[in-house]
Formats: sequence, structure tokens, C-alpha cells
Amino acid sequence: MRLTQEIIAAKRDGAELPDADIRQIIAGLTDGSVTEGQAAAFAMAVYFNGMNEKERVALTLAMRDSGTVLRWDDLPGPALDKHSTGGVGDTVSLPLAAAVAACGGYVPMISGRGLGHTGGTLDKLDAVPGYVTQPGINLFRKVVRETGCAIIGQTADLAPADKRLYAIRDVTATVETIPLLVSSILSKKLAAGLHGLAMDVKFGSGAFLPDYAKAQALAQALVSVANDSGLPTHALLTDMDEPLASVAGNALEVAYALDHLTGRRREERFHEVTVALGAEMLLLGGLAADLEAARAKIETAFASGAAAERFARMVVALGGPADLLEKPAKHLAAAPIVKPVFAETAGSVVAVDTRAVGLAVVALGGGRVRPQDPIDHAVGIVELAGIGEAVGPERPIGIVHARDEAHFAAASTRLRKAYRIGEGAARGPLVAERITERVSA
Repeated sequence: MRLTQEIIAAKRDGAELPDADIRQIIAGLTDGSVTEGQAAAFAMAVYFNGMNEKERVALTLAMRDSGTVLRWDDLPGPALDKHSTGGVGDTVSLPLAAAVAACGGYVPMISGRGLGHTGGTLDKLDAVPGYVTQPGINLFRKVVRETGCAIIGQTADLAPADKRLYAIRDVTATVETIPLLVSSILSKKLAAGLHGLAMDVKFGSGAFLPDYAKAQALAQALVSVANDSGLPTHALLTDMDEPLASVAGNALEVAYALDHLTGRRREERFHEVTVALGAEMLLLGGLAADLEAARAKIETAFASGAAAERFARMVVALGGPADLLEKPAKHLAAAPIVKPVFAETAGSVVAVDTRAVGLAVVALGGGRVRPQDPIDHAVGIVELAGIGEAVGPERPIGIVHARDEAHFAAASTRLRKAYRIGEGAARGPLVAERITERVSA
């Protein structure tokens, strides 16, 4: 065993770290023997010198093994999941988990909360009265086994080293470095005991990594490290140059997801991404012979009502209301002020600063800047105009749901600034690339 500072010095000088050194660092993060200063120095050394594929796999597996690793071998079907790098109007997890469950998969989905301009799945589910987002492991297992899906938050004993290292990365400007980012995402998914994972890696103005080349590099690294760590994984690169749905805000996005599940409303872009990710999950789980058959099964799950039925069962099993799908307005909080926001000039939407739209929701109280910030689940924006859509006196760029006039004014100013109005805009492809093979680091 080497001194921690010797390991840090080796990576500082560009050396390849052996597995034993990486495991020693992660064990020290878990038991507290590695100080915050040492962890910060290690993160910065990795930021500047990177890690090769072997090191990335070793780091991911060491972080996975820092806590409990679940096993789902007792299930009669594959344990499958999806992870998104985050965006605005991205509430895909809710209908997707239910649709895959309706097709014979089991979805133990461990999700997170929102921070900054991006929304979090758990914040959305917290808008559902009674729904328990942090159940014990026994209830989690029971709900997955009996309903086919359960969407919950990360428990303290799953990849605890990641929680400590992420907090340090967050305050040392090392969040974006690919080896640390990949190990953070995948260690939790590996600890969840999955048999297959579909990654939704966003690019564009509302993405964590707006630049396409950087998002592509992350997607390739995720697929390579996941597969080399024993978790079959595919990645889709999807556009976040505008909100995925026409809705942003927690309770409002739950209502939107319910409309999608029941067929009351299905927007094309949102549906396309949901079906594409669901098809990848079925393919990874051996539940469909090819991509075309997998897409058809997901479409049938929605059209038949089977996905909606699975979602309703999951909500009840985790403490939520039995009539949520039929009577969402009875259970979801509503904001007292609902007013449209119009563009300053008429024309077509040429571009959207999607990050600014997300920050408009934060300005309403519907997001958080710090992890401890409270969330107002009722607020948000609906009927967001998309690229190429005509706006003017008869068509607002969005309808704001606010707690009071001051919050409405702050959000409406941000929303107007987020939209560029002109002529001749065209959308690019929503799913820009599909990555399924290992790529050399």
C-alpha cells in the first residue's frame, strides 16, 4: 500500500495508476482516511492528465463496490434502466419506465434531483401526494418485482464514495472531466445491479455539455466503460436546443407525463425520444429481436394502455393516489397565477436558449441553485413554443404558472430573452447518433 500523496503525485505526473492505487483512493474516500484536500488534488490531477480505459473501468468498479451492490437475479426478466444527462422538459423517465415494464422488463430506476437549470425526476415525483421517493430496500424490491418498475432516489448505501467525490468535484471545477463524470454516472447504475442501460446524452443550449463533440465523447466513454465493466449499454445523442416537451415545471411535467401515458396528448418530439430509449432497453434486455420490433412493442404498450396501467400500479405501491391518472388536477398542486407571455415581435421561433428557459423555472421557485433549496412544485411554464412555430398576438411563447406577480415578472423577462424570433428556422434531427460499440479511450 502506497501513501495517498504518492498516488496523487503519480497521477499528477501523468502515470497510469494500477487498480490497487485506485481502489485505495476510493476506499479512503469511503472511510474518511483520504482528506478533502487529497480528494481535491486527486480530482484535479485526473482533470489535467485524464485516465485511460483501464483506469476508468477500475475507478468505476471501485466506486460501485464502495457500498451495497444490488442483485436482481430472482426476477423473471431483465433489470433495465435509462439515464439522461439532463435538460429542460425532459420527463421521459415516468412514461418510459412504465412502458418497458409493460413489455416484460423490470425497471429499478434510481433517479436524482434537479440542480441549476435542469429538472430532476425525484422533484417531479415529490409533486405526487403520498409518493415515497426514498423507500427502504425491501419495499423497493417488492415494488419492482410486483409492478415491473419503481422510480426512487439513491439510497445512502449505494456508491457512497461517489457522493463524497461529487461534492468535492462540484466546488473544485472538476465536474466535467470525462473519467470522473463517467465513473460517477456508471458506479450508481452498476450498484443497482442492472442487466442493460440506455443512455440519453444531450447536446445543445439546454444540455450539461452543449458542444456536440464533447457530448459525443462522453457518450462514447460511457458505452465503452459500461460494457467493459460488464453492463451492456447503448447511448443516444439527442437534441436539447429546445425543451423536449412544451412544459417545464414539476407538477406540470407530471400532468404532461400522465397525458402521454393515457393518450390525452402525445407530442411528437417527446414521444420519439421515449420510444427510441425504450427500444434500446428492450434490445439490451433480449426482449425484442431487433430495433424495429422493439419500437413496435413500446408503441403497443402506450397504445393499449398497458404502460398507463403499470404506472398507476407503481404510484399506488409507493404510496400515491389510486386515481392520479384519471384525476390529476385533484392531486397535483396548482399555482394561483396563470398568465401568457408574448414575444416582443411576431414571427417564427428561430432559436431557443433552453438553459434560460430552465432558469426561468428556477426564478419561479420551481428549481434550485443549491442542493438545500426548497422547491415550489406548482410553478412552471406550459405551451412553450418550439423552433419553427409562429408566435404573435394570438400565440404566446409560453404560459407561466406563478406563485405571485413578482415571480411572474422575473420569469417572463427571462422567457422573452430566451426566444429569438425571425424567419426560416428549421430543426435538426432529434436523435442525432446511436452509439452501441466500445470506443478506445
